[in-house]
Amino acid sequence: MTTTATPIETTVESAIDFKDDRPLDRTLLVHGYEVVIGFETHSQLSTQSKIFSRASTAFGAEPNTQACAVDLALPGTLPVMNKGAVERAIQFGLAIGARIAPRSIFARKNYFYPDLPKGYQISQFEIPVVQGGSVEFFLDAPGASSASSERVKKSVRLVRAHLEEDAGKSLHEDFVGQSGIDLNRAGTPLLEIVTEPDMRSSAEAVAYAKELHKIVTWIGICDGNMQEGSFRCDANVSVRKPGDKFGTRREIKNLNSFKFMQQAIDYEVRWQIEQIEDGHPIEQATVLFNPDTGETRAMRTKEDAADYRYFPDPDLPPLVIADEWVARVRAEMTELPRVMAARFVADFGLSEYDATQLTQSKKVATYFESATQISCEAKLTANWVLGEVSAFINKKGIDIDDVEVPDPVALGYVIKKVVSGEINGNGAKTAFQEMCTRTHKGISDLADFVDQIIKDRDLKQMSDTGELEAIIDTVLASNAKSVEEYKAGNAKAFNALVGQAMKATKGKGNPAQVNELLKKKLG
Repeated sequence: MTTTATPIETTVESAIDFKDDRPLDRTLLVHGYEVVIGFETHSQLSTQSKIFSRASTAFGAEPNTQACAVDLALPGTLPVMNKGAVERAIQFGLAIGARIAPRSIFARKNYFYPDLPKGYQISQFEIPVVQGGSVEFFLDAPGASSASSERVKKSVRLVRAHLEEDAGKSLHEDFVGQSGIDLNRAGTPLLEIVTEPDMRSSAEAVAYAKELHKIVTWIGICDGNMQEGSFRCDANVSVRKPGDKFGTRREIKNLNSFKFMQQAIDYEVRWQIEQIEDGHPIEQATVLFNPDTGETRAMRTKEDAADYRYFPDPDLPPLVIADEWVARVRAEMTELPRVMAARFVADFGLSEYDATQLTQSKKVATYFESATQISCEAKLTANWVLGEVSAFINKKGIDIDDVEVPDPVALGYVIKKVVSGEINGNGAKTAFQEMCTRTHKGISDLADFVDQIIKDRDLKQMSDTGELEAIIDTVLASNAKSVEEYKAGNAKAFNALVGQAMKATKGKGNPAQVNELLKKKLG
């Protein structure tokens, strides 16, 4: 990292000029009002030390045991920039297709709060390190049922992402009539990510937040732990009649749950519409969401940039990021989820939606690729990962790399058996369930492991034509009523006969052969 005092040549708007050029979607109107949502997200960077000091950022320490002289703002102390924090900001900018500013500056954001020892926060204002970019994700199509697979691609434009330090924390629960101050968090590096007001519903806002969460955890710049405050979202919500200028926004602070995020936005939208309909003006304010009551309540009037009296921090020279540094970070970055999804579409012939679902997490994507290398059948493997495997881990509340989850290589061998016709779909499900209960981690020959399960559970598919014909003859003789209904034009009766035949084979019949032989015998 290089710092210099050379005058700044690159600037951006000091007051964010949000663009109002999104087309109106009347399917999203709420009681005749258009909802407008923008997000500010504080993503705690995964450095081991703070942004301007060497104090630890580890979570959970005793209060005030991880705050050094710099964090306490003792006289004579000076901030020193953490190179790792800058590098993580560069990674984020590259991940969202943004511009990395060759020069950016730090400013002092002045306000008084008990857990802010300096009386100001070091942040970036006029020239942030990351400028522009976008976040893309899929959303259910307007009006689509919950069972529908129809999805539309959405894109939210980012205005900026800037580096800043976190404040400390006020403690109220353990004190009666007073508050305690814990400065362990003071100076923790944050990347504040600001969007255009591009979202038009709470569902769209939550989908954006989930995608952003995926990006920062995927590239490893943030652990994404919302309960510990590592990923905190502020939602700026306003409503307006179609065609009107932006309404007055209210900012819902510190949303640390996707569920509460949607509830808070929905309540705020209803509240603002009711206020306007009753003839009351909306006043710009910062509000908090109470999950117990499901309501938002005003905390303070919202400040504007002028209230913070921003000015360049005299202790920190401009930050200069050379092209070579950006190139090195780019070369060392992991494959991005959108790039991997595009590769899955191009190399495996998957749908864009399936590829996006498989790349919701790096662990799931790696699991799919490992299984596909064995099965050589990408679409069927994708169906298994998004179906049986996902259902199992969701039911158990575990991660895909948990010891209970079958090894992806073993799953690949099971799918390979289905493709070759050795077992059918029902047999594969039984084998999968068996693998969930058997110890398989560390087994060197997983092909033998799968073969043993198939042998132990007698799962081999019955493909002998003579044997199947004999079973089908018995089924037809025992289900004369269904035979007559089928011949009378009732197509459902055929499915009933297929079910009876598969039951007679104890689920081991080749479904394609059973169907073919039944049709042949029924004429």
